Amino acid sequence: MNVSLNRLIFYGAILIFNIFYSFSQSQDFEIAGKILNAENSEPVSNAVIFIPETEQFTTSNKDGDFSLKNLNNNKIRLKITHLTFQEKIIDLSLDNNFPKNLLIYLIPKSINLSPVIVLGNNQVSFLDELSKYSSILSGKELQRNLSQTLASTLKNEAGLSIRSMGPAPSRPVFRGLSQDRIIIGEDGFNTVDLSSTSPDHAVTLEPFQSERIEVLRGPKVLTRSSTSLGGIINVIKNDIPVQIHNQIHFNIGGYYESANKGFLTGIQTEIPIAPFSAKFELSRKKTKDLKTPIGYLNNSYSENFNSNLGLSFFQDWGMIGSSFKIYNLDYGVPGGFVGAHPFGVKIEIEKQQINALSKVKLGNNDLEIRFSNNQFRQKEFEYDGLIGSDFAIITNSGEICFNHSPILLFSEGTSGISFEHRDFNIGGYVFTPPSYSLNISSFIYQNLRFERFNIEVGFRYSYDKINPKREKISSRIGKIEKKIFHNLSISLATIYQLSERVFTGVNFSKSSRVPTIEELYSEGPHLAAYSYEVGNPNLKSETGFGSEFYIYHKFDKLFFNLNIFYYNFDRFIIPQKTGEINYQTFLPIYAHNDARALQYGFDGTLEWKLQENIIFSNSLSYVKGLFKDTKKPLPQIPPLKGEVGLRYYYDGLNLGVFVEWANSQKRVDKFEEETAGYAIVNLFSQYIFQVKNIVNNVSVVIENLFNKEYRNHLSRVKSIMPEAGFNVRVIYRIMI
Repeated sequence: MNVSLNRLIFYGAILIFNIFYSFSQSQDFEIAGKILNAENSEPVSNAVIFIPETEQFTTSNKDGDFSLKNLNNNKIRLKITHLTFQEKIIDLSLDNNFPKNLLIYLIPKSINLSPVIVLGNNQVSFLDELSKYSSILSGKELQRNLSQTLASTLKNEAGLSIRSMGPAPSRPVFRGLSQDRIIIGEDGFNTVDLSSTSPDHAVTLEPFQSERIEVLRGPKVLTRSSTSLGGIINVIKNDIPVQIHNQIHFNIGGYYESANKGFLTGIQTEIPIAPFSAKFELSRKKTKDLKTPIGYLNNSYSENFNSNLGLSFFQDWGMIGSSFKIYNLDYGVPGGFVGAHPFGVKIEIEKQQINALSKVKLGNNDLEIRFSNNQFRQKEFEYDGLIGSDFAIITNSGEICFNHSPILLFSEGTSGISFEHRDFNIGGYVFTPPSYSLNISSFIYQNLRFERFNIEVGFRYSYDKINPKREKISSRIGKIEKKIFHNLSISLATIYQLSERVFTGVNFSKSSRVPTIEELYSEGPHLAAYSYEVGNPNLKSETGFGSEFYIYHKFDKLFFNLNIFYYNFDRFIIPQKTGEINYQTFLPIYAHNDARALQYGFDGTLEWKLQENIIFSNSLSYVKGLFKDTKKPLPQIPPLKGEVGLRYYYDGLNLGVFVEWANSQKRVDKFEEETAGYAIVNLFSQYIFQVKNIVNNVSVVIENLFNKEYRNHLSRVKSIMPEAGFNVRVIYRIMI
């Protein structure tokens, strides 16, 4: 009896052990994750996540998120499919150490790499939806156009041109508008440098690691700038992480191009350590003198070092984060043309930038707080090593925005206040007085939607004070003293949906711009710009009125958009070459004045699907500028220009041929040179493939295939050398 009882207890213990063991081995697991586009890290919705062994499946939502519950196999296989993406298979071992929150990249079947997106604003509005609805508004592939600078990357986008004084100091021009009428920023923070004041100054921004580039227009521009007739070019890099993942993410790459024997290597990584996420970026770029069809452009080298470290903290209430950036750039400004230093000038730039960002959730609304501290230093050296100019700028800026969800008639909106304080110091052989400047602004943006009508409206009031540290009376330009400006800018845009595929609209704007310190107080030579600059302390704010008509058509095989614009300036501030020479320095004199001016024209794009995998595309830009009183041309207006091409794509392969062209420009200012028309042929190929979990992206671009001599009308060095000759650029990137 005791033996039987002992056996019963023994077998019962074994049975209980097996039950608990089986239960422990078949415990339910849950996995979750996010599906992203491998080319631009955008969420992929409606992807199917399927487990063949159990036939369980789910789909990703609009944010790319998915989850699968009640998984009890030790090993499972995930099969991810989507109509427009290549299938992906992932094998997982389910234990306590497996990644429960996956980050999965899908490769598109039809490749559109990291687009330049033309938007009305940077929040989700009807203009954003229209941009996504119209694939042509995503522009040409950033990977194909990626080049040495931001300006050269964007030069063939509709409406955009490139102002240059050599390759390094180049800056985008939009519809003939330049200087600080075009705001350049990273992740919503304005870029602090001197590129908006003179053609010899470079943009302190490295575009290689950017996720996308936005060209912002419309009323939402007034949340960042009072110059509504210009635009904002915003490079999205997310240096401060704005979301946390559960996997380490690497982006490594580089490029080489033959025309300047230039190379770049860079790495970017995001490391999640919940509830923190850290992001690190490092890149180095070096180029030699540019080779043209008729020789080398001497002293056109550049060398750049760029690094960034960002850290964010995430909670249910929102996030707070900060980043620290170091940007160093050495480059040459060519010489040899009229008024120039015979051997050119060397420029050294050092910039340190601290950014802080916080987003606080308030129900369906949120509060966004930004702060930025920038310390910028630029030195300009003559050929013998003597310093000619020394600029030091300390800038502190901040912004508080309230972003609301639908309220009453408004589908969305933003309101807020901002400030910027700048301490501007100048040394060397420069006679512009050191000055303080202060800007305090308030702004409102609202979006209203009524069935087929969408209305966007923006207001911005700005108070500006510019205070020279030393007030005096100048015999040449007048009284140098404190200046105060009050400005109100307004913009209204409407879009009407004629059908599911046709949209049309208009935009009206009242724009204002405060004159810069250089425009007000300059009084002496500017070495690298090869000019003797004369300011005007009596200048008032630049003001203008603008109107724009646009239409978008999106059919199954044909898309086109057309924009017609008309800008009327009551006061247009412009530096004009006077034809006089300052005989102490033998430099041409440029004087700043305001004038009544007109600028009008059109730009547009077309994309036509000729066959299943063949697309014809065309872009066109035209602007005419003139002084209203004399009817004579404004200086530095780009000619009629465009790009026409054919593209073939199949899965990860993308091939194309494009012709970049421009008409001659004979409508020039009194002391401005004419330029001839040109057409150059460019080729490109791209291939995206995956090895295990590593996404590889290889591009080969051939520019100016026939080594044709041509000149950019907006180049200050066009009189001595043309643009680059035959150039091969190879770009390779991997994402892990």
